[in-house]
Amino acid sequence: MAITAKMVKELRDMTGAGMMDCKKALTNTDGDMDAAVEYLRENGLAKAAKKAGRIAAEGIVKTVVSEDETKAALVEVNSETDFVAKNADFQAYVAEVADQALTTTAADIDAFLAESSQAEEGKTVKEALDGKIAIIGENLKIRRFEQVENKEGFVASYTHMGGKIGVLVSVTTDVVNDAVKEMAKNIAMQVAALNPKYTDRSEVSAEYIAHEEEVLLAQIENDPKESQKPEKVKQGMVKGRINKELKEICLMDQVYVKAEDGKQIVSKYVAEVAKANSAKIAVKGFVRFETGEGIEKKQEDFAAEVAAQMK
Repeated sequence: MAITAKMVKELRDMTGAGMMDCKKALTNTDGDMDAAVEYLRENGLAKAAKKAGRIAAEGIVKTVVSEDETKAALVEVNSETDFVAKNADFQAYVAEVADQALTTTAADIDAFLAESSQAEEGKTVKEALDGKIAIIGENLKIRRFEQVENKEGFVASYTHMGGKIGVLVSVTTDVVNDAVKEMAKNIAMQVAALNPKYTDRSEVSAEYIAHEEEVLLAQIENDPKESQKPEKVKQGMVKGRINKELKEICLMDQVYVKAEDGKQIVSKYVAEVAKANSAKIAVKGFVRFETGEGIEKKQEDFAAEVAAQMK
């Protein structure tokens, strides 16, 4: 398979590896992008485990919480330009979509689009969306939604940068007061800032651990110095690196971003608040949407954006 410059650039954007290393990885894997990423990781050439797909599309994410705070929804609606994303009419429309998502029984986005619109009687959600596209004059897309419900506590929400990131955190607790709510808000901010993959280690599959162990062992075997070490030492190194990774991707194991000593982990922070309020508290889960994650945006300069708007 012919390796193109575009493929090399895409792999470089995903991994942070050098261009020649990316070309070599693609050549050795016959252009298979996923396999090339693994090749770079195993050979210690990927500088960072970046997500496959660049965060580039415009639009906003929106959270909405029920009056009793036991149920919440999070939606992402995309637009073509940042001008529209900041437009009051567009933001009001996204709020309507969020309200619909709070009460919907739809299991997926297709079912959601097909149900009757709460905001515009006699139309489906899709028909209301089409009408908004005609008015705004730009392609819009309701990309995704998610509901979170917790009858044994409450759901906290946080929106960052005017809708660039939205987070919902489900908290089970027998005490609901300002201190506990503040803790939940801080946890939501933690999720927004550090983007964990899991709530705690119990959510991490054995398959994921096994795969990471294979990658890490391959890295060691491909290092001239480390490959000479005894097998027991190598296994210890793998376990140490796995543990370090879990501390980064599991919310409850992360260092709490507002910790005064810079060392306290999230689970200890939650336990501290629980003790101070004589409460039993557990963070049950979270949802995090970042506008445009995984969508590649067409390259367009600012002047062209202005010109497009004027037309």
